[in-house]
Amino acid sequence: MPTVGVKRDILFSALGRSYTDEEFDELCFEFGLELDEITSEKEIISREQGDSKASGASDVILYKIDVPANRYDLLCLEGLVRGLQVFKNKLEAPRYSRVSPTTGEVQRLIITKETAAVRPHAVAAVLRNITFTKERYDSFIELQEKLHQNVCRKRSLVAIGTHDLDTISGPFTYTAKPPGDISFKPLNQNKEYTASQLMSLYKTDSHLRHYLHIIEDKPVYPVIYDSNGVVLSMPPIINGDHSKISLTTKNVFIECTATDLTKAKIVLDVMVTMFSQYCSRPFTVEEAEVVYPDGKTCIYPELAYRKEKLTSEFINRKVGISEPTEKIAQLLTRMCLLSQPTGAGDEIEVEIPPTRPDVIHACDIMEDAAIAYGFNNITRTTPRTYTVANQFPINKLTELLRQDLAAAGFTEALNFALCSQEDIADKLGKKISDTRAVHISNPKTAEFQVARTSLLPGLLKTVAANRKMPLPLKLFEISDVVLKDETKDVGARNSRRFCAIYYNKSPGFEVIHGLLDRTMQLLEVKAAREQGYHIQAADDSTFFPGRCAEIFVHGKSVGRLGVLHPDVISRFELSMPCSALEMDIEPFLGHTAEALLTHDVPMRESIKHSLPRQGDSQQPLPAPPASTKTVFGDLKSQEGLKALNDFLADKSYMEGFEASQADAAVFDAIPSTPTQTLQHLWRWYNHIKSFQTERVRLPATKTQFVLLNACPSSEHTSDEDIDLFGSEDEAESAETARIKEQRLAEYAAKKSKKPALIAKSSILLDVKPWDDETDMSKLEECVRSVRMDGLLWGQSKLLPVGYGIKKLQIACVVEDDKVGTDVLEEAITAFEEYVQSVDVAAFNKI
Repeated sequence: MPTVGVKRDILFSALGRSYTDEEFDELCFEFGLELDEITSEKEIISREQGDSKASGASDVILYKIDVPANRYDLLCLEGLVRGLQVFKNKLEAPRYSRVSPTTGEVQRLIITKETAAVRPHAVAAVLRNITFTKERYDSFIELQEKLHQNVCRKRSLVAIGTHDLDTISGPFTYTAKPPGDISFKPLNQNKEYTASQLMSLYKTDSHLRHYLHIIEDKPVYPVIYDSNGVVLSMPPIINGDHSKISLTTKNVFIECTATDLTKAKIVLDVMVTMFSQYCSRPFTVEEAEVVYPDGKTCIYPELAYRKEKLTSEFINRKVGISEPTEKIAQLLTRMCLLSQPTGAGDEIEVEIPPTRPDVIHACDIMEDAAIAYGFNNITRTTPRTYTVANQFPINKLTELLRQDLAAAGFTEALNFALCSQEDIADKLGKKISDTRAVHISNPKTAEFQVARTSLLPGLLKTVAANRKMPLPLKLFEISDVVLKDETKDVGARNSRRFCAIYYNKSPGFEVIHGLLDRTMQLLEVKAAREQGYHIQAADDSTFFPGRCAEIFVHGKSVGRLGVLHPDVISRFELSMPCSALEMDIEPFLGHTAEALLTHDVPMRESIKHSLPRQGDSQQPLPAPPASTKTVFGDLKSQEGLKALNDFLADKSYMEGFEASQADAAVFDAIPSTPTQTLQHLWRWYNHIKSFQTERVRLPATKTQFVLLNACPSSEHTSDEDIDLFGSEDEAESAETARIKEQRLAEYAAKKSKKPALIAKSSILLDVKPWDDETDMSKLEECVRSVRMDGLLWGQSKLLPVGYGIKKLQIACVVEDDKVGTDVLEEAITAFEEYVQSVDVAAFNKI
């Protein structure tokens, strides 16, 4: 989001009243903005450059306001004040108009065919008889810069040029010439330069050097001349010094050159509408004529108003409110969208001004209505549809592999996704053109030039940074690489890889090979040439000749393993042999990549039962079932409710992806609202409760997952009398009940004489410190100071983690009923000065 800095006192003066910081923060929130920071120029310089540089800077209070990226009309003080005044009903939205010049001819901008090779489009307009003050001038310049960074995409799409019209004469010519043929005195310079010289001059300029690449490699550069051959600008780099504007400028000629004509029109409209209020005829803009190479003539600025129609029902439904049509129209008018009911039902006609190019769909209008209504005023409601989140299969597989690879004795590393070209090419003995790497267009450092295409360089650099650690070093990483892919809409794709290395005095190829076998065992892939996995010899410049193998799974290559080439090892500043394994893990997902979100519920009995179907709105609501016994047990009991709660843990409904008669039937079997401790059941119950008025229209069950209503009037037992979930409605006789109670009492008495078995567990904890400076002896002392009934501490040892950091591994025995791992972890992490985190490394029942 762009941040607009405005001086507080000037802002309050323009708004016509003063606010406290809290009041203005609340006003911004109501308007859909955010007051990000309250600061001053002096404070900013002091924070960024030090107190010595800040001496003499202004102490004027600045408000830093975050503005939505699509609200170009709020990027300056003028637009911000105008929007807030209209929002507070203190001002009506102005009407902007394009006028012809009162004296003289229309200013004309002629585009030549040479511009087609660089920036083929241009638009123009004139602000006539404008009055600048220091604050207005600064705001005018700052708006240009905000637009350049936002909608103009750092001048690559549009470049804005503003000129003092009284110092130049039309018609103007927009053309393109070789850089050696362009010569002029650029803004704030003392002599003339050719375009080639300017490119060299501005390579060290902290501001302009970021735009040089736009035209630097082009055979011709764009340039604008007036009728006397004076250079107005060389877009998108710099304006000419001859036509620069100042506080005394009365007539401003604005030109925008672009590669995107639509964006150019938007930028021009925003510039002229924001500052036309300072013209002698407020909110009027003098037109300009643009002549294209084919002779076509266009008049700018367009300042086009358009009208859209939508219903208040649409807005009420989408926002979640219930307001009359007239009130909705008033809300939209407060957002500078002049609106009124058409009289045709609840239809509203909305007028979109030229300052609101962000409104391109009915949803944009709906959003403005929600802002004007107030987000905090919208009543919180239960969503009509519930879904249960499910982990991506690739992430689930990754987490499972991480656990078992760590158990195999390998330490996980996490490296940067960006690296240098040298890391993935030269150091691995490959050509950068063969790597399918995605390049960063404007990298900040040589270390981050491309997205990695292999995990191996990152692990080797990690080993190089930890050469002082005890050998062997066994590392692994499971993460994404980025590869070019023309079939994707973005031209690239992520691929999940697994990479492991073994660094020791001997290559240890057998260790890496054993890790591959263990990984395949975990993935349930057998060692077989056709229906499983196998390896075969391969040539790869990264690996030692004759010590490299390619991994095939079901006949498809998924990766390679082997002993690294000595040259590769030396390029990463290592001195000992190293074996490595790298392969894709996405192929192991197979056809199960999209996991099913629902499962059929096991039924004891399956009996068809007539249910209300959609459209049977006149049918009465079904009566509650005579019995509440289901496959989950009796839903009047806590055990039955808990079983149903467990069933709903990963489901939204009894079956499928929408509410059905199955949900209605089970709902009726529950006598009262469940407690929130049964969170899944409570969530489901409240959701199904919202369907009560329309439950007869719910779709029929697909697998007869319903309860059978009682039929007490039936004289004969039939299939229809059988409870679908195996309930037994027959009352027990008094004798049966007496015998049952007697046996239960005997069993309880017999059981009470047996000694109670105390359940215990052996736990191994990994306690990680904050850094290598943490006193590990003090850390262990803190851990052992944790005392609980049922807790017994055991032996401990320090294990290296990496970068000189060691973790404490300590064993303990706990009584399960008295001490839980979560309580234990919470007690240990309370020592925040020493402990970063606690993980359960092993957990065994005794």
